[in-house]
Amino acid sequence: MPSAANRNRLKRRFSLFLFLLATQAHAGLFDDDVARQKIDEQAQEIQKLKADLEDASARLKKLEGGMIDMATSIQSQNADIAALRGKIEELQYGIDTAQKRQKDFYVDLDTRLRRLEPQAASSPSAVMPASTPAAAAPSSGEGGEYEAAFNLFKTGDYGGAISGFQGFLKAHPSSSYAPSAQYWIGNAYFATKDFKNAIAAQKTLISKYPDSQKVPDALINIASSQFELGQTKESKKTLRAVIEKYPSSDAAAKAKRRLDSLK
Repeated sequence: MPSAANRNRLKRRFSLFLFLLATQAHAGLFDDDVARQKIDEQAQEIQKLKADLEDASARLKKLEGGMIDMATSIQSQNADIAALRGKIEELQYGIDTAQKRQKDFYVDLDTRLRRLEPQAASSPSAVMPASTPAAAAPSSGEGGEYEAAFNLFKTGDYGGAISGFQGFLKAHPSSSYAPSAQYWIGNAYFATKDFKNAIAAQKTLISKYPDSQKVPDALINIASSQFELGQTKESKKTLRAVIEKYPSSDAAAKAKRRLDSLK
């Protein structure tokens, strides 16, 4: 049998063993709780990261959609801009063409002014047809009235010129200057872009003075007015009439050039 001292020593060792075992167990439990807490925290962090990732992905998709829409919008706007540029170029071409026609008209007009009107002022026969005997010279008062209206035309006072020539025709309906006065009324209306009245005035000339040398030029003015009104078919028809009826005239050569430009 062990002695009492040995038994006590064994008890103390056993007690110490139990104490150490309990201490280790408690420490193990403590370490397990800490680890579990760490795992929970990490799991929560992972969930948060997943949520942030999903949110970022959603924002990215929305941004990509916006960029696609923006790119589509830019392409559409570029197409619109290209179309507008084409339209502008087309309109500019039309303006340039119209300005050239207008310039050509006034160059021709100035040529006629220089060639015909000084002769008309000094010699009434200049405005009469070649087959018509020269009329007697108009009185100085008649010539002065015509020149006054014509000077208004040359200075660009087209309204005053129209009134002046109309007054002249009313006072001197049988004057050798009458066809010229009627012709310049039509040209004055054309210069103010009143193309309908320009046509009417030149038709009056053709009706009242069918044998006047102003008739071919009156027809040219009618054709120009018809073109400005958008009546291209009628304008071509009038130009052909000038060529057929007055083939040797300056107006016929001009009509040919106009027809070529309208093709």
